[in-house]
Amino acid sequence: MHELNLLMGGFATLAANPLALLLALVGVALGIVIGALPGLTATMGVAILLPFTFGMDPVSGLLMISGVFFGGVYGGSVTAILLRIPGTPAAAATAMDGFELTRKGMAGVALGTATLSSFLGGTASIIVLIFMAPILAGFALEFSAPESFALAVFGLSIIASISGRSVIKGLIAGFLGLLIATVGMDPMDGFPRYTGGYTELFNVPFIPVMIGLFAAAEAFKTLEDPKVRLGMAAALGRILPDWATYRRMLGTVARSSGLGIVIGIIPGAGADIAAYVAYNEAKRFSRTPENYGKGELAGVAACEAGANGCTGGALLTMLTLGIPGDAVTAVMLGALTLQGLQPGPLLLKEHADLVFTLFAGMLFCYVAMLVIGLGSLRFMGRVLQMPKSVLTPVILVLCIVGTYAINNSLFDIWIMLAAGVAGYFMQKWDFPASPVVLALIMGPMAEANFRRALSLSGGSYDFLYTRPITVVLLTVAILTLLLPLVKRWRAHRTESRRAGTAGPLNQTR
Repeated sequence: MHELNLLMGGFATLAANPLALLLALVGVALGIVIGALPGLTATMGVAILLPFTFGMDPVSGLLMISGVFFGGVYGGSVTAILLRIPGTPAAAATAMDGFELTRKGMAGVALGTATLSSFLGGTASIIVLIFMAPILAGFALEFSAPESFALAVFGLSIIASISGRSVIKGLIAGFLGLLIATVGMDPMDGFPRYTGGYTELFNVPFIPVMIGLFAAAEAFKTLEDPKVRLGMAAALGRILPDWATYRRMLGTVARSSGLGIVIGIIPGAGADIAAYVAYNEAKRFSRTPENYGKGELAGVAACEAGANGCTGGALLTMLTLGIPGDAVTAVMLGALTLQGLQPGPLLLKEHADLVFTLFAGMLFCYVAMLVIGLGSLRFMGRVLQMPKSVLTPVILVLCIVGTYAINNSLFDIWIMLAAGVAGYFMQKWDFPASPVVLALIMGPMAEANFRRALSLSGGSYDFLYTRPITVVLLTVAILTLLLPLVKRWRAHRTESRRAGTAGPLNQTR
C-alpha cells in the first residue's frame, strides 16, 4: 500500500511536469526509429542521447533515456518482421516466425501482436520493479559465475529447438558460431586469439555477422530470385489480432514476461537471451510445436514479451544494488550518477518521491510506445509495397550504413558482406542462421563464466553439482537438448515399424 501511495504521488508530480512527458514521448519515438535500423541498438541510442540530458532536471532526462531504451528494444521487431532485418540482437529471435508470417500475408497481425506483447511484457516488468524490487534484488545476488555459466549453457541448449527441420544442421551451425565466438581477446588473460593481427577482431564482431546472416543474405537471395517478394501481401491487412486468437496467447505472454523479468535481473544477461529462452519455452509448452519456425504467432508474442520483460528486470538491480543488468542499464547508471543520484539500497529511501515519479513515467513510456507503435505500423508497412528494384538496394544500403555506424569501420562492412554470402549459402543448403547468432551471444558468456568459476573454485569442478541453481539450469539444459532428439528418434522408429508392417512380406500374409 505504501508503494501504491508513492506511485499515485508520482503520477501527480508527473502530471504537473508536461515537459517531462513530452521528452518521454520524444525518447520513445527516437528509440523505435533507432531500434528499427540495423546496427543501431538501444545501447547506442542511450549513449548518444546521454550528453543532451545533462542540463535537464533528473525526471525529464531519465525519462527521455528510458523512452529510448524501451522504444529501442521494441523497434527492432518491426524490420525483423517486415524484412527479416533484426534491428537489435533480441529481434533476431522474432524474425524466425515474424518474417514467415509476412510471407504468408500476415505482416499486420504479426506487427500488432509484437506491439501488444511488448507493451504487456514491459508494463509487467515495471510493475514488478515497483512492488517487488527488494525481494528480487536478493535473488540477483545468488547469481555468481557458476550460475551465469549454467544459464549460458541453458541458452545454448535452445539450439535444438530453433534448428528447423534438421537438428544436426542446427548443431553444426551452432558449433560454427561457437568457433567464431572464440575470435578476439581471451576473457581471462587478455591475449588476442585467432585475430590474424587485425585489431578490429579483438572483439567478436557480433552485430555485423548478425546483419550479414539475416539481412544481407536475404537481399542476395532476392537478387537471385526476382519473384521472391511478389508473393507477399501488398498491404499489411489487419493490424490487431482478434481477441479469441490473442486470448489463447495470454498464457505464453505471461510466462515469457516472467522469464524476461528473471533473466533481466541477472547481471550480464540481456534482452537477446530473454527472447531466445522465452521462444524455446513457448515452443516447449505449445500443443503445436511443429508450427514454430513456419510462422507461429505465439512465437512472435513470446520473443517480444520476453525481450521487453527484461527491461524492468535490468533496471531493478541497477536501481536497488547499483549493478547494471545489461549494457543499456550500465549507461543509465552513469546518467543517474551524473544527475546526482547514487543507485543502491538507499536510493529508494532517500529519494523515494523522485524514484516513484520515474516509475510512473516508465509506465507512461510503455503506454506511449503502444500508441506510437500501433499508430505508425501502417506507415512502416508501406515498405512491403515498394518495388523489389527499390527495396533490395535500400536493404543493402541500410546494412552497410548500420554496420559502419557501429565502430565507423570499413572492416566491419567486409565482415558483414562475408557473413551475408555465408548466410546466403546456408539458406540454399537449408542450414539455419539463428543457432549461429545464439552461439555468438552465449559462447563468450559461457566461456568467461566457466573459467571464472573454475578459477574461484581453485580448479575444482565441484561448482557444477554443488550449487542448486547451477544444477537445476544444467539439468534443464540437458533435457532441452536431448528431448527433441529423443522425440525424433522415436518418431523415426515408429515410421520404420509402420513401413515394415506394410511391407511386401506382411502384405502377402
